[in-house]
Amino acid sequence: MTDAVEHDVELDASGLNCPLPLLKAKLELNRLASGAVLKVIATDAGSQRDFRTFARLAGHTLLREEDEAGVYRYWLKKA
Repeated sequence: MTDAVEHDVELDASGLNCPLPLLKAKLELNRLASGAVLKVIATDAGSQRDFRTFARLAGHTLLREEDEAGVYRYWLKKA
């Protein structure tokens, strides 16, 4: 499958339980420049709620999210 959204950095948080995928994404976003896109891959169903809430509260843009057979992908654009 081709990537739906161009991204600068990919973070694979598969197998990690909340809140680890979100914490790792926050650390990665801290290293990126404003406007950069981080793609996160997670397998924790709770990550959907976490990433939506985090993007809204932190001011980042959740460009896209996918849920495919228990694998969740998020594209976050840094504020």
